[in-house]
Amino acid sequence: MVESVETLVKIAKNTNSQLEGEIIARLARLTSRRTNDIRSVRRTFSKQISDLSGAAVIALALHLLKNEQVPRFFAYELVHHHKHALASLDSRNTVSLGQGIDTWDAVDTFACYLSGPAWREKQIPDALIEKWTRSKDRWWRRAAVVTTVPLNNVARGGKGEPNRTLKICRLVINDRDDMVVKALSWALRELAKRDRAAVQAFIDTNVERLAPRVLREVGNKLRTGLKNPK
Repeated sequence: MVESVETLVKIAKNTNSQLEGEIIARLARLTSRRTNDIRSVRRTFSKQISDLSGAAVIALALHLLKNEQVPRFFAYELVHHHKHALASLDSRNTVSLGQGIDTWDAVDTFACYLSGPAWREKQIPDALIEKWTRSKDRWWRRAAVVTTVPLNNVARGGKGEPNRTLKICRLVINDRDDMVVKALSWALRELAKRDRAAVQAFIDTNVERLAPRVLREVGNKLRTGLKNPK
């Protein structure tokens, strides 16, 4: 049975309120807000919550996202590094976890840690990612494109999926928002590591429609292996 967002929040309030308080207190005591220091706290709590159910961890993450003292990547990493929580992602709770993404780093951690792995494992449908490409919100459009990265990035478990990747790329090919253009360049460069021929064919076919940045950076990647060679 798929829990509603309301049910997940109720679980968090009933079972994780003390844990949430401990997390906020630990973060508040940090003398530095450097990513590595925050991530060290996250690792501690990932161990502490290892026996919780996937639903409980997602509930905790949803609740933490409401607190401005907690960086978004902290909540996203709690889910990503909990096997059952990551496997419990579906369309409903993934979208709920993404509510409020409004910076490039929030979008990229959401897409690389949550929506990308969930889409790769077919826990969320292609139709959802395609819907994001049509959003009026630039950040959801960027999220759609960055969600392709875990399909192709070896370090993130990707094995290379040119068809699904390029389908999303085609849907944003005329989008000239800078955040989306940069994401498209990233997505194509990542795929080029796994299927150079597919990316070259995509570039050749769409050379008149692609943004100059995409042509330059992806072209550099194909020719030299670098985005911006010296």
